[in-house]
Amino acid sequence: MKESVLDVLMYLFEAFADADIEPESDRNVLRGELLQAGFDEPNVDRAFAWLDELNDTDSSDTPDADALRVFSGAETAQLGVDAVGYLMHLQHIGILRAAQLEIVMDRLMALGDTDIDMEQIKWIVLIVLYSQSDQHEEYARMENLVFEDGPAVLH
Repeated sequence: MKESVLDVLMYLFEAFADADIEPESDRNVLRGELLQAGFDEPNVDRAFAWLDELNDTDSSDTPDADALRVFSGAETAQLGVDAVGYLMHLQHIGILRAAQLEIVMDRLMALGDTDIDMEQIKWIVLIVLYSQSDQHEEYARMENLVFEDGPAVLH
């Protein structure tokens, strides 16, 4: 199975975001479930490290809300112009504040030189907003964007 760290993160988020489980409560159990689901050990470990770094992120050292974000050549090269434009759009419509944009960029760049598509960027934004306790409305709006392009669900 050729899975990436991003696949592990998306699986964790889909499986446990709505559950009332504290991932820190029993990481070994979660780790075992991920390995049993077919994810390889290095990617599972990197995903947990990625989440630890997300939880350790301090948004108090972020730019002012009206500051203009200039993306570096490395950021644009890794993400692509369309992705950078999409992130700027999310900031413009109020889903991402300057603080969250910086966290999203940090977490995207932490994935390394992985080929990241637009759908995956949406998931990273969703995970970052979920981790921010004061971003419930923005999270709900982003969740709508993530799932609006998905297949229709019959009830």
